[in-house]
Amino acid sequence: MTPRILRNFVAGEFVESGRTWDKIGPVDGTVIARVHEADAALVDRAVSAARAALDGAWGATTVAQRTALLRRVADRIEERFEEFVLAESADTGKPLAQARALDVARAVANFRSFADTVAAAGQPSFMTDLAGGRQALNYAVRKPLGVVAVIVPWNLPLLLLTWKVAPALACGNAVVVKPSEETPSTATLLAEVLDEAGVPAGVYNVVHGFGPDSAGQFLTEHPGIDGVTFTGSSATGAGIMRAVAPRVRPVSFELGGKNAALVFADADLDATLDGLTRSVFANTGQVCLCTERVYVQRPVFDEVAAGLVERARGLRLGRPDDAATTTGPLISAEHREKVLSYYRLAEEVGAKTLVGGAVPSLGDGLDGGWWIEPTLWTGLGNADRPMREEIFGPCAALVPFDTEDEAIALANDTDYGLASSVWTSNLSRGHRVAQAMNVGMSWVNTWFLRDLRSPFGGVGLSGIGREGGVHSLDFYTEPTNVCVQL
Repeated sequence: MTPRILRNFVAGEFVESGRTWDKIGPVDGTVIARVHEADAALVDRAVSAARAALDGAWGATTVAQRTALLRRVADRIEERFEEFVLAESADTGKPLAQARALDVARAVANFRSFADTVAAAGQPSFMTDLAGGRQALNYAVRKPLGVVAVIVPWNLPLLLLTWKVAPALACGNAVVVKPSEETPSTATLLAEVLDEAGVPAGVYNVVHGFGPDSAGQFLTEHPGIDGVTFTGSSATGAGIMRAVAPRVRPVSFELGGKNAALVFADADLDATLDGLTRSVFANTGQVCLCTERVYVQRPVFDEVAAGLVERARGLRLGRPDDAATTTGPLISAEHREKVLSYYRLAEEVGAKTLVGGAVPSLGDGLDGGWWIEPTLWTGLGNADRPMREEIFGPCAALVPFDTEDEAIALANDTDYGLASSVWTSNLSRGHRVAQAMNVGMSWVNTWFLRDLRSPFGGVGLSGIGREGGVHSLDFYTEPTNVCVQL
């Protein structure tokens, strides 16, 4: 297959640069694209184009005009649905069925949901009583934040890109997007769609590159940026905070997770095992919301362990276009080596590997890709590094507990605080334990069930701020209070 050429998108035009790199497909290790890397001058052009759009016609658009535009974008993604599916799958290696059902479908939903949210959003007003029987009217006006740097990860690149771009544009901002160097395709394809839908030049810009000494650093350190929204590792988030601190720019971060599942003895075990299989192994464990710690009440521990091992063995690793494939590769050789280092570490500190733990031999031309076995352990404790550090692979440790209080303490013993899941048939316990979790999202008898109007984000090393529905408006707009004495 001839590698695709991916260019930057600045001021409504696709732009080449002096340097390129090869994007390697994770399925078989072959080159699938040649990507043009943005230098500091091109990043500056992108920020200037975004500022010019804000100062021009885009800054004068109404909410009705912008929400209509977002709906046209959603329609156009649907028209080119399979193009997005193939691009997303080629970059990530995920099965086509998953890209269709989750990634691209959510991109469409993101644009429509935020169009609805912004169209319906109102502002409260307050009548203030003053001395002498007089009054004052207070109301807030939301204004766009400005030029927003949008930095997205490689695990769910289109889903998370549109999760940020849709509300940013709905609120009247202009954006400069830096996709991951591992997944540059759908951000580039989205530029075509936005242009076709009528988004003015400069409102959406894409700069390709890496982090330090490349587009990521040039963008976050640019004085023309008014805020940064980022999804990715906690370490990178800390670096971005340092970059924007001298200019005191706002940030919205959804970072790493070391998420826990709590399985009580009264849970519906078949449903629980189905849910855990998804929460541990979905997207080859490369989802910030995935479960890496499974705490199981002792009376059902052996049954849950055996059932989860059986389901892990039933996963099918293979080509994305094979309908039988359930699990793709990891994103890169570097990431696979990181995950394998934790596989080795777990055994070094005394874990028992129940299933997996190695690199599979698949044949069919796939052994050049970044495949890894789904893996489960017992014998680890909360003090062990594999229990404290985010691995971001298809693996989890199973740990027994006796009491509800013990389970809560174990689950909350972490520096992260993104998500949890609680599995029980006792509704009171479900509410009680879910609310006791120190996380941004707590599921009961389910996982990854999202209402796009609800708040999304974490605490601790898992992030700052919330996005989703009206919560996104708190980041993508600046409120100005107007006080009129009557």
